[in-house]
Formats: sequence, C-alpha cells, structure tokens
Amino acid sequence: MLTTRQAWLLAHIGLGSAFMHGFIGGARALLDPRHHPELDRARARGAIVMATGAWLTVLTGTWGVYAWYRATPPAGSSSLAYPKAWLIGHAHLAGWHEFGMEWKEHIGWLAPILATTVAVTAIRHRAVLRSDWRPRHLVLALFSLAFVAALVAAALGAAINKVAPNQFLGS
Repeated sequence: MLTTRQAWLLAHIGLGSAFMHGFIGGARALLDPRHHPELDRARARGAIVMATGAWLTVLTGTWGVYAWYRATPPAGSSSLAYPKAWLIGHAHLAGWHEFGMEWKEHIGWLAPILATTVAVTAIRHRAVLRSDWRPRHLVLALFSLAFVAALVAAALGAAINKVAPNQFLGS
C-alpha cells in the first residue's frame, strides 16, 4: 500500500515522465519542415503534452510533495522526518537546500512557462513554422530550454532526495 505522500511523489514523477516524452515527439515534429496534416497534429500534440505535463508536474511538486519537504518540525521532535529542517540543521548540507532546492523551485516553474509558449506558437502559427526555418528553430530552442530546465530541476530533486532523509515519505 502506498501512503498519501508516496502517491503524490509517484504522480509527480509520472507527470514529469509525460513531460519528457512530449519533448521527444514534439522536437522531432518541429524539426521537420514538410507540410502534412499528421505532422501538424504531431507538432501540436507534442507541445500540448509537454506543456500539460510540465504544469501538472510543477503543481504536484509545489503543492503536494514540496509541502511535506518544507514542513516545520514541532518543538522537541527529531528533524529526521523533516528534510528541509534536517538539511539546514547540518551546516555541511545546508547548501543542498539553500542552493539546490531553492534553484529547483525557480527553474522548475520556468519549464511550464516555456512549454506553454511553444504549445501556443505551434498551434496558432503552424503555417509560419512550416514555411520559415528561423521561427521553427526559435521555437525548438524554447522547447529545448524547457526540457533542460525540467532536467535540471529533476536532477536537483533526485540529488536532494538522496542527501536528505526519506522518513517523511512514510507518513
């Protein structure tokens, strides 16, 4: 049986996977300048899957998983079940929160913003993307930045999860 916290974490990770898969299909479609209705739909689908996955990943991470990470321990209790307090309480590990988690939070929000920009552009300006390589490459660059932002946030999250205690997932 999964605890509520574990279910939120699995949902967060699963949505992040949908985001990453949307990138692969969408990037391939953006690189192809041919006009074909199925290719246009693939461009739009990839961008929509990526943007939706990015928003849902950030929202479940911010208001689901991160809420337990940042919880303040009650007076006199162990900080083992409170990862943020535990990291900050150990001077040699405080940077994992002060830099790693803070940066993860901010760069994590960049991914859905960029992915939404790409999705709107791929849907509303598909004729321009088909006919001119410059806007297509610009959109692909934004798409790639969204992907890299998500990748950095995921890597920081995984690293912090290894450094901080995981007892908070059992509750």
